[in-house]
Amino acid sequence: MVTGMKKIKTALITGASGGIGLEFAKIHAENGDNLVLVARSKEKLDALKAGLEGKYKINVHTIGKDLSRNGSVVDLYDELKTLNISVDYLINNAGIGDFSLFEVSDWNKLEKMINLNVLALTHLTKMFLPGMISSGDGKILNVASTAAFQPGPTMAVYFATKAFVLSFSEAINEEVSGKGVSVTALCPGSTESGFHAVAIGEGKKVKERSLPSAREVAEYGFRAMMKGRPVAIPGLMNKIMTTSVRFLPRQLVVKAAGIIQKNKH
Repeated sequence: MVTGMKKIKTALITGASGGIGLEFAKIHAENGDNLVLVARSKEKLDALKAGLEGKYKINVHTIGKDLSRNGSVVDLYDELKTLNISVDYLINNAGIGDFSLFEVSDWNKLEKMINLNVLALTHLTKMFLPGMISSGDGKILNVASTAAFQPGPTMAVYFATKAFVLSFSEAINEEVSGKGVSVTALCPGSTESGFHAVAIGEGKKVKERSLPSAREVAEYGFRAMMKGRPVAIPGLMNKIMTTSVRFLPRQLVVKAAGIIQKNKH
């Protein structure tokens, strides 16, 4: 008896040139998935493409694009449609932060953050979700943060964008229940990656406990996505923190968050 071959699936990963996004690319490659990798630096993506294709015998398509720019998501979607590439896994990983008092913050950086962390993520989900529902199969992972669970003085807009990602992901996951599709919000705490360099500036140090690696966070997120879990919080202390804030007065949570943020920098 001839059995059907396993379908090779495709994962679209944003922010794939480094950190957690890079590790997601490696994990999906190890799983035998074809890849669409998106980041601003096509040079970095092409170097990654050569290594992954050679090692895992998969197809990797790279797209150098700044997703914070207006129209970039439509351009990305149209390019894949032209190439007849369907997406089975959407990993909305791209995101940036900013450490500053809101009153003196750089508006251009804040606007770019909102465009990338919120608008691009939402638009990508909007573009690719209908195809997943139509096929009755698909998984979306949106990278939020433990920042999603409370306000964050000195990173007010960043924390707010991640609160959006968490709320949005949980709501859409409920909407697609029973349709063969799931949406997972991955909520890591601080992680060894290039995030802080962008948020506070190159060369500055962040006072932080021993951090989990980007690989550990990506592996945790991948397992949660494959199981269809709506919210994934890696690390026991992160789970305790995000749970405890629900039972404390909001004013106390905000003050405590402000103290923690100041002690990091």
